[in-house]
Amino acid sequence: MDFQLNCPIPISQYPVITMAHGSGGLLSHQLIDKMFRPLFDNRLLDEGHDGAVIEFATGRIAFTTDSFVVNPIFFPGGNIGNLAVNGTVNDLACCGARPMYLSVGMILEEGLPVEDLWKICLSMQDAARKAGVIIVTGDTKVVEKGHGDKIYINTSGIGVIPEGVNINPSSPREGDVIIINGQIGDHGVAILSAREGLGFETGITSDTTALNGLVEQILKETIEISVLRDPTRGGVATTLNEISTSAGAGIVLEENSLPVSPEVRGACEVLGLDPLYIANEGKILVIVPADLAGNVLNTMKQHPAGADSAIIGRVTSEHPGIVRMITSIGSSRVIDMLTGDQLPRIC
Repeated sequence: MDFQLNCPIPISQYPVITMAHGSGGLLSHQLIDKMFRPLFDNRLLDEGHDGAVIEFATGRIAFTTDSFVVNPIFFPGGNIGNLAVNGTVNDLACCGARPMYLSVGMILEEGLPVEDLWKICLSMQDAARKAGVIIVTGDTKVVEKGHGDKIYINTSGIGVIPEGVNINPSSPREGDVIIINGQIGDHGVAILSAREGLGFETGITSDTTALNGLVEQILKETIEISVLRDPTRGGVATTLNEISTSAGAGIVLEENSLPVSPEVRGACEVLGLDPLYIANEGKILVIVPADLAGNVLNTMKQHPAGADSAIIGRVTSEHPGIVRMITSIGSSRVIDMLTGDQLPRIC
């Protein structure tokens, strides 16, 4: 999608966000009527209520919310806008839900270029279209210059859970197999490169993408899925530690099976980082019974978001609550949960 399409607001008159854009007056309505509403146009949003009135058939829904404060707001492979949409869509998908509706709350800092806001909104429109969700309500506030950092975005989402689907982080059983849908660490390294001006010649880009289409294909193959989790902040290591603790089970990874690109591996070696702890925004961990793993893996490989899927480990009754890795030389080491904040402002 062309994110350079002309902004409908006269930038020559108001090239940056001012406090008046958050006043609820003329400039606030200008943002809503000329930028937000045309981009996110749908029947529920156009009703103009303080919230969206949504009808659901009987059944279960998933509801999630997330806030995005990534720095920088534009990075290789994406920006804070499509990151916010994709992140919330993926949280719903990991509940086994079909994402349907999003809300968007924006906190804008005085001085943010209106053209930058336009590009962010265009990317959100594009991400929502690709994921098959609609943005049905939202809110905008403006803070004084120096009291924010360009833009913060909160997105909340609602999705419908199909009958029979029951994804539960505490449900893994001994022998279950752990699959990931591709190479890890791309997002975190891309953010770090852009933030620090490292300019890796390899052109590492964020993996931000919506995964609900991939999850839908997995659930068509089988609903007997123990866990779906997206390893964002803290990376694969922290997410698996959370699952291991919740399930009261051990987890064993195979180092030789972990999909890491040579570019990310090289960047991590230079920076003294471990790809297992680097954030991802387009990856999902799928834990399934061993007898279903082959079919699930094949299904994932047939989807564009899962072409590089791989089995990386298994659930065990040994050492409950502990994640271990069999290294490339055959030794075993404990993979602890991340302590501290390796890469702040990553999403």
